[in-house]
Amino acid sequence: MDASPDFPRQSRAPVFNMPGVVTASIAVLVAIQAIREYLLSDVRDIQVVLDLALVPARWTVWFDPSRIAEVIQAAASGDPDVAAMREAFARYVTGQQSLEPWTLATYALLHGSWMHVLFNSVWLAAFGTPVARRCGAWRYGALALAGIIAGGLLHILIDPLSATPLVGASAGISALMAAAARFVFQPPVSGYGTQPWQKPAHRPAETIPELLRNRTVVSFLAIWFVTNLLFGIVSLPLGAESAAVAWDAHLGGFIAGFLLFPLLDRKSPPTR
Repeated sequence: MDASPDFPRQSRAPVFNMPGVVTASIAVLVAIQAIREYLLSDVRDIQVVLDLALVPARWTVWFDPSRIAEVIQAAASGDPDVAAMREAFARYVTGQQSLEPWTLATYALLHGSWMHVLFNSVWLAAFGTPVARRCGAWRYGALALAGIIAGGLLHILIDPLSATPLVGASAGISALMAAAARFVFQPPVSGYGTQPWQKPAHRPAETIPELLRNRTVVSFLAIWFVTNLLFGIVSLPLGAESAAVAWDAHLGGFIAGFLLFPLLDRKSPPTR
């Protein structure tokens, strides 16, 4: 008589050990970057950026046309080598006076360079994976989209005169980081995980008081905020030229993910 337990059948290991929705998200970002780099002309790519990127000045002027002169003046300040180009672009944007509300979400589909999209893909794989596994595809998407929109709105509020296009999925990834922080750093449940076929029990997300008592979470949050502020000051080579990271968009996304996660979290593990 065989006394060994009836282990679950082991399936073949996937090439990418990520939920399908996370793999698809990364594939979309990479595909868009490849199309822009290898298939579109420079003129067409500029038009794509104009149509899909988030430009705070565009929103400011639409709500308050009297600030056009402020936007142009802000664009003309700074490095004289590029001031004329920035001023010309600011005049073009303010002359349109078109809100283009979809850009509050579509800016996340564009990136400044291959380094930028690959950097974001790594973080998306790391923090999107636990959120998608715990919450499912549509909740994962809702959290990311909420972070993207919140990050874009905060960027507009903090830098309303900027005519520089904002691109990148970092705000949505920041929302997923914040969501993951509410459950991935919980101490393991006693009695689970001692055998490879055992899965830990589903546990609710930690409350804010519980998070503040968790040293790992506090350390993670402190490091995230400090590095985010430093990256906002130091220029990084994320595009054709060095550019400052939009720390305010990251912050908006992080806050949205942190606060919305308990509302979108599953109350019990998904059935199979």
